[in-house]
Amino acid sequence: MITAENLIDAEGVRHMFFTRVGGVSEGIFTSLNCGPGSSDEREHVLDNRARAMAALDQDPANLVTVHQYHSPVAVEVYEPWSIGEAPKADAMVTTTPGVVLGILTADCAPVLFADADAGVIGAAHAGWKGALGGVIDATVEMMIDAGAQADRISAAVGPCIQQPSYEVGADFRSSFLEAGSGNERFFEPGVEAGKFQFDLSGYVRFRLSECGVGSIEVSPADTYTDADRFFSYRRATHRGEADYGRELSAIVLEG
Repeated sequence: MITAENLIDAEGVRHMFFTRVGGVSEGIFTSLNCGPGSSDEREHVLDNRARAMAALDQDPANLVTVHQYHSPVAVEVYEPWSIGEAPKADAMVTTTPGVVLGILTADCAPVLFADADAGVIGAAHAGWKGALGGVIDATVEMMIDAGAQADRISAAVGPCIQQPSYEVGADFRSSFLEAGSGNERFFEPGVEAGKFQFDLSGYVRFRLSECGVGSIEVSPADTYTDADRFFSYRRATHRGEADYGRELSAIVLEG
């Protein structure tokens, strides 16, 4: 389990970036797979999510995750929903104590937000498409609408695929350069001609900064290279595995 210093300091807020360690799933899902969208046994996923909530001293029924689809869509959460009722979105915001906002990732960047003074928290799933499309901006804007101030928000970017592991093509890079010539700094030449290495966490940090977020912390952990601690979609693909697990990142306002 991983925590961020800037969120530990947020009074009345608890959070955790969970690794893949400490669950009951087996095989390629070993062991703390919290993703109901995987082909893992449902009872294992539910048990894993309950174990994660126990580590946060929260009721498993209060954990909410969304049907993530790499969008810029954020939703405000007023009360928990069941897994089958999850809306399609990639970010959540709440002012309700006890509602645990959960993001599921396996290379994309999980981002947890808090304005402790206003009693507003948020969570976002920031893959390259969502980050480029504005999921960070949408989360911050919704938090402000709920009473937060941008310069009071603390945001922590959790473990994700890091630049040395994230090879992309020229078309991918072009999408970012079309959005802003300054985005060139998030790319380094790849090993192969015409390939590039993309700095996802650096780009997410930039988008947070552009939103005026007061405190930003970024984990250096690489989900692709650290197979003992993290699930990775790209690693599973390179290995020819049929599926992959998802780690959970969660944040809650204490009641």
